Amino acid sequence: MRVSIDGSSLTLEAVEEIALGASCTLTPRARRAVAASRRAVEKAARGDRQVYGVNTGFGHLANVRIAPENLAELQVNLIRSHAAGTGPALPRETVRAILALRANCLARGHSGLRAETLEAMLAFLRADIVPVVPAKGSVGASGDLAPLAHVALALIGEGDVFHRGRRIAAAAALKRARLSPVVLEPKEGIALINGTQVMTAIGGLALLRAERLAVQADIVGAMTLEALKGSHRAFDPRIHRARPQRGQQVSAENLRKVLRDSAIEDSHRDCGRVQDAYSLRCMPQVHGAARDGFRYVREILTIEINASTDNPMVFAERGDLVSGGNFHGQPVAVALDQLAIAACSLATISERRIERLVNPALSDLPAFLAEDAGLNSGLMMAHVTAAALVSENKVLAHPASVDTIPTSAGKEDHVSMGVHAARKAEEIVRNAETVLAIETIAAAQALDFLAPLTPGAGVAAAHRAFRRVVKRLRRDRVLAPDIEKAREAIVAGALREAAEKVVGRLS
Repeated sequence: MRVSIDGSSLTLEAVEEIALGASCTLTPRARRAVAASRRAVEKAARGDRQVYGVNTGFGHLANVRIAPENLAELQVNLIRSHAAGTGPALPRETVRAILALRANCLARGHSGLRAETLEAMLAFLRADIVPVVPAKGSVGASGDLAPLAHVALALIGEGDVFHRGRRIAAAAALKRARLSPVVLEPKEGIALINGTQVMTAIGGLALLRAERLAVQADIVGAMTLEALKGSHRAFDPRIHRARPQRGQQVSAENLRKVLRDSAIEDSHRDCGRVQDAYSLRCMPQVHGAARDGFRYVREILTIEINASTDNPMVFAERGDLVSGGNFHGQPVAVALDQLAIAACSLATISERRIERLVNPALSDLPAFLAEDAGLNSGLMMAHVTAAALVSENKVLAHPASVDTIPTSAGKEDHVSMGVHAARKAEEIVRNAETVLAIETIAAAQALDFLAPLTPGAGVAAAHRAFRRVVKRLRRDRVLAPDIEKAREAIVAGALREAAEKVVGRLS
């Protein structure tokens, strides 16, 4: 697959494709916009006026004028000095997404770098040269300066990269790929590192996983409902039309679809139970609120991936270079804090459903869903693991965007902590995937105990698909591999695919 980079039409789904290996091409229109902005920068570099980022120092040193003969060195020094990150390297897919997002921003023509430099970034993607980018070091102020500097460092042939599965020097990787290091010219260094692309890349990929998880949550929740012989009445469309929250209505419709034609429901239709616990009855309301949160995050991130986040901004039509604050990560940081909070709720309600499955005081099922309970402990500790992850999420969900710390001698006196928000949200989504994987293991085990009664058609299809991945627990075994296989099935959408073959598209 090849994605066109034009600065204005990139989608989150296309970013994910690039992250997974797709290459990019620059459109002719974008090339013209880049060329026009470059002409404006070159004119400014030849002039006598002091222009931030072109012939001055950076941050607190903006009042220091740089001699014309030192302008290229200024840009290289900026990259070297700002490559001050620490911590583990970001994953390959994340860094590829960062490269794509920064290229798309630069393609808008507000940055002032040369088309050749932008093409060098796209060449990295084609050759799968992935800069080693430490995860920590950004406060989300002038964008993600430190991590983006590590990306730019590789472009100039310095630092390390991952190439063909190995970590090697960037210069060696460029030589293997028959590419030349970028020789930076005025403003190009700051153009490469001034932006929100690290927080947006991490957060955007996490959002896509969270959106898919919401659909899986409806299916897994329906499996649990059937296993506990819960009522379908709470999903009556009249209830949800009376409170027309969009996400709630979508979730309720999904539940109705996968629960259709249930022999289990028929078996307890006159049982006398008036209503179920909230973790069953309120799935549309809780899952739906998460969906609504994700929708807000998608809106913000879709704007951000097609926005100009440089400083100074180049407006080629009048030859103006104007200093501003589009690099500030606050819009993204706030959105990613919302992503974290919304994903938390999918995990918290799932953990409550697991409790109802394994606790014999809350169901008619065997204790901890164990066959020969006592000799076997069943899913006792699987539930504890889910509880641990949910509690970890509660700590991680504290908003990063409410924090700030002044840097750069007080020049950058309010910062967003956007990468903190992104990394926390990503971890919460992964934890939520694992909690729902544990619920799937428990719900499938409980449904096995109800045989030969069959659940709704969509639930039955999901159950069959899951049993091809994780076998029934007949005696105690090591559960960690089962949990990981279940999580991989959740991430891959295996349950959704199986259910949709029977009930049609789920949203």
